[in-house]
This record gives sequence, C-alpha cells and structure tokens, in this order.
Amino acid sequence: IPYTHFGHTDPKSWIGFDTVILATDSFFMAMFFFLSGLFVWSSLSQKAPQTFIRDRLLRLGLPFAIAAFTIIPVAYYAISLRHHPELAFAEFWWNTVTVGPWPSGPIWFVWVLLFFDLTASLLYRLSPILVEPINRLSLRGYDRPADFYLFLLGVTAIVYIPARLYYGPSHWFEFGPLSVQANRVLLYAAYFFIGAGVGAANFDRGMLSTGGRLANSSWGWAIAALVPYSLLWGLIAIKREILGNPPVQPDWYEASYGLFFVAFSAAILLAILAYFLRFKRSGSSILDPMQADAYGMFLVHYPIVLWLQYWLFDFGLPAIVKAVVAFVLTVALSWAATAALRRIPGVTRVL
Repeated sequence: IPYTHFGHTDPKSWIGFDTVILATDSFFMAMFFFLSGLFVWSSLSQKAPQTFIRDRLLRLGLPFAIAAFTIIPVAYYAISLRHHPELAFAEFWWNTVTVGPWPSGPIWFVWVLLFFDLTASLLYRLSPILVEPINRLSLRGYDRPADFYLFLLGVTAIVYIPARLYYGPSHWFEFGPLSVQANRVLLYAAYFFIGAGVGAANFDRGMLSTGGRLANSSWGWAIAALVPYSLLWGLIAIKREILGNPPVQPDWYEASYGLFFVAFSAAILLAILAYFLRFKRSGSSILDPMQADAYGMFLVHYPIVLWLQYWLFDFGLPAIVKAVVAFVLTVALSWAATAALRRIPGVTRVL
C-alpha cells in the first residue's frame, strides 16, 4: 500500500500497485472467511461444545490478546516515529492502550473469526441441519457452479450494498483493539456461513470436488472476474475525472460500486478455488512447506513489514524494488520468527 500511486505514503510509487490493492481489497478477507467457514460445521459435529469453544479461544482469542498488546503496538510505533521521532516506545504504548486510538492492524480478522465461530457453535446446537440448503446447492454446483455464483452474488449484494449506502465506504466499528469495517460485517458473515454450508458434508460430490466442473474452469472464472473489476476502475475514473473526487459520493455511485464489488469478489473466489482444485490434482505444491507456519506468519508479519517500510522510506529506490525487498524480507523473517516460536513447548497448540 505505501507504494501505490494514490496512497501518498512513500515518496516512490507505481500505479501497478494500485491495481493489485484494489483487487485484493475487494475479495481477500471475504475469501479468508469463506475458507475458515468450510471447516467449522464438520468440527462442530465432531467436538463437544465446550471443547470446540476452548479450542477456538486458545487458537484465536489468546493470540489476538497477546498480539493486540505487543505485536500491534510495536508495528504502529514505526508509523508514529515518522511523525514524532522523539517519542519513546513506552509512552507510545501507554497512550495506545489507555487513550487510543488502538488499531488492530490485520489481526481484526482473528477476533471477528472467533465471534463467527462462537455464533456458529450456538447455531449448530439450535439446528445441526441449518446449513443443509447451502450444502445441497454445493452438490448442484458440481455440474453447475454458475448457479452457486448467482446465489453467492445475490446474498452478498443484499447484505453489502445497503450497508455501504448507510455507513459509506470507510467507516469502522471500533472498541479498543476490536475493530471491523462497518459495511463489510454482514458480507464477511455471509461468506463464512456459506463456506460452512459448502463444507458441512459431501466434499467429494460437491462444488469443491476435484472432479467437478469448477476445477476445469479456472480461466473462465478469471475472465468473468475481469468484467466487474474493470467496471470498478471505470467508476473510480468517473469519481476522479467527472465528479471531482468529492468526499461523499452520490447513492447511485455507491450502489453501483457495491454491486461490481460483490460481483468481482464472488467471481475471483471461484477462479482461485478452481485454480487450486486443479493444482491439488497435480500433487505437491511449492507452498506446502509453509502450511504449518502460515497462521503464525500472519500474526507476526505486521511489525516486520511496517519497520521494513520505515527503513526503506528514505532510500531513493524505485517503488517496485522497495516492494520486492519488503515482501521477500517479510516472508523470510516472519517465517523464521514463527518457526522459532513453534519450537517453544506448547506453542504449537496455538500456532
């Protein structure tokens, strides 16, 4: 993000990064919630309620609490130093946790996922068959993934567009380190519980079967995703060149943006799922060695990337070079840090 043309953070920028950021911002976290939801219903069917809740608190609640008090303040101290170089970390930390703001960075995902897991636990106890209609749709998606796409598009449009119109594009709910983007709360919930329905049963006969039609149509879905993605850029051009980039957009603009947003998010999700379903059939992946450490890398990477960007700020390197250096070193250092943490007795139960 610091190296995007419209980010206005680092003195060096490249417009290509804006295209990447727009794409990832439009689907990445929704996809994470969908993938997390895939496994929740089967886990609930195999564990006692208290065991499931204990495991979720251990794997999600404890890391979030530790990170909110340690990792995240260390990360944002790099940003604070850019504006207040005389500020000591102890003073910054105390102001963060007592006065605020207390940003959570990317780990907001962890507490929201914990909330969804606990909600799913309650719903499962009320009705274990609650998500069966979605599972039946997944079975239908074995031959007709377009039907599933239309369902996903319809549900997410209903929950996202009104919220975007009401809250706007950038409002966040915040309480201490607990934060979530207001217009996306129901969008993320929809992806999570639709994922729960898909993963509840019949993996080998549903939409995510390696023998299904989705696995053979990755390019088709990628091309389908390009249409709403291009329309998003068209709206951005209208906002900047015709509307004069006002702070508040007209309702027709926000509604159109919301529709293209959910259309792209749903299509690119299916494109990525299709790609990896094909990849699964080919055997091992070069990313396999990272699997065990992926969650820990997510938790610890933020201070590493922000401090690397802080260090690179004054170098007169091209934006692409800065981004590559920051990316490679962040992956390497966060992987090494996670591997070291996982050698501590008991940590593998959490990470």
